[in-house]
This record gives sequence, C-alpha cells and structure tokens, in this order.
Amino acid sequence: MTIETTPFDAAKYLGDPESQAVFLRDALETGDAGYIAHALGVIVRARGMSQVARDAGLSREALYKALSPTGNPTLSTLLGVTKALNIRLEASAIPTNEK
Repeated sequence: MTIETTPFDAAKYLGDPESQAVFLRDALETGDAGYIAHALGVIVRARGMSQVARDAGLSREALYKALSPTGNPTLSTLLGVTKALNIRLEASAIPTNEK
C-alpha cells in the first residue's frame, strides 16, 4: 500500500498581514539569508507574485529569481518588496550575552 502525499504550500496559510509579518520576523531572527529569502517568497506568493512585482518596480521573473533558493536579493530589491508588502523592517540591539 502506497501513501499518497500532497506538497505543502505555506502561502495558502498566510492569508493575513499579521501572520505574514510573524513568519518574516521569525526568518529575520535566524539571520539565515536563504530562510529570509524563502520567507519573503512565500509571503509574496500569498499576496500575488505579479502584483507585488509591479508594486516593487520589478519584473515577475526578476522577483522569482531574487527570492529563489539560489537567489540573493539586493538591498534595493528587499526594500522594494517589503514596501510593496506594507511590511516595515525594524532593528533592535542584541544584548551582549546573546552573541
């Protein structure tokens, strides 16, 4: 007997801005560039790739490439995407005992 599985798509479960912000916050806290790009990609797919690309001033293809597993989005791409998503990036000091 074979087990049938279906691919999991987190974008289906991130329908509201607050859950998207929590997901991105988690990614940012890891400091893992690949995870951050992946999280942004999931959020962008949840919102609609074409619309976010337009709002960020990018082509759909360029956005896919930047947020792919091998992508490395530039700072201007990151800022454009977060602005298009209405997500604010914030900074806070890391306590010295957490280094």
